[in-house]
Amino acid sequence: DEDLPGFAHWMTQHAQEEAEHAFKMIEFLHEQGERVQLEAVDKPKHRFDSPVAVFEEALEHEQMVTGLINQLYELAQDEKDHASAIFLQWYVTEQVEEEATFSEILENLRRAGSSGHALFMLDRQLGSRE
Repeated sequence: DEDLPGFAHWMTQHAQEEAEHAFKMIEFLHEQGERVQLEAVDKPKHRFDSPVAVFEEALEHEQMVTGLINQLYELAQDEKDHASAIFLQWYVTEQVEEEATFSEILENLRRAGSSGHALFMLDRQLGSRE
């Protein structure tokens, strides 16, 4: 809506990556003989006051996901489920990267402030994500 195609591209790429992470977990559970039942997901917020607000909310979401993954990892350790603990280690490491990435973009947006030139440059940078 804000004519920031680079930001839109980056978020689309990120959403696809997150879907891959979910399917990786589903595949692991199937390999473990588990049955997976997907539940409905609440409709995400879709109106924001600024790109900063988008990335603040996204960072908070990643932090929540990190907490959930940490809980699963601790449960796997408590249950001495070594296969799951090892599998979840990848997600633990991935979340460190995810939070760092969102924090960096958010900090760059805050630095940019109301500068249209800086926002334009960030949009171009994020649009180059493959």
